[in-house]
Amino acid sequence: MEYAFPGFDRIVTSPDICNGKPRIKGTRISVSSVLAYLAGGMTTDEFLQEFHWLTKEDVQQSLAFSSMMMGDELIPLEKAA
Repeated sequence: MEYAFPGFDRIVTSPDICNGKPRIKGTRISVSSVLAYLAGGMTTDEFLQEFHWLTKEDVQQSLAFSSMMMGDELIPLEKAA
């Protein structure tokens, strides 16, 4: 079963994919992987060149999701459509 995060249509989680880590919908690329590549010095353009099936919006939403998760706000889960 796949779960979505309201306000983040590109970010989902499934217990059986990526050990339940939040990931970009339709992929096995976790949000934490996006952060690791960017924190390691890769630019967004370089990342998108390497992972050509992803979009700039996927990266932006991963960053926004991570920022919100690190803040004091709770992001509820809901069953994905």
